[in-house]
Amino acid sequence: MSFGNNNKNKRFMSDINVTPLVDVMLVLLIIFMVAAPMMTEGVDVNLPKTTAKNIKTQDEPLILTVNKKGEIYLENHAVSLEGLEIKIQKIFQNRREKEILLRADKDVSYGVVIDVIARVKKAGIDKLGMVTEPPLD
Repeated sequence: MSFGNNNKNKRFMSDINVTPLVDVMLVLLIIFMVAAPMMTEGVDVNLPKTTAKNIKTQDEPLILTVNKKGEIYLENHAVSLEGLEIKIQKIFQNRREKEILLRADKDVSYGVVIDVIARVKKAGIDKLGMVTEPPLD
């Protein structure tokens, strides 16, 4: 009669239980899917309506925005009109495709938009596209 541990019948479990891991990952995925759209912040612009077709681009173009107050934004970063040319030159210094999309509020002065376009062209940008919204039918 033996009262000690019987090591012959006991074995260590070497399988990993992945069910809790999958549950945690699914919850995190759902949290990030819900939270991600709330984290995007942009500049409000009232774009003019047009019937032009969308432009297909290879790379993600830089977005230049002029809002109703005449403030200029490169992506979501405010830029002064005087510093615009230098910023654009530095950004496109190592890029092969020099393309910018301009989003200008329809209530912005024509002169401001033309001044921005002139500075973009002076910075050496080959392609400048204008962003509009399709008309509501």
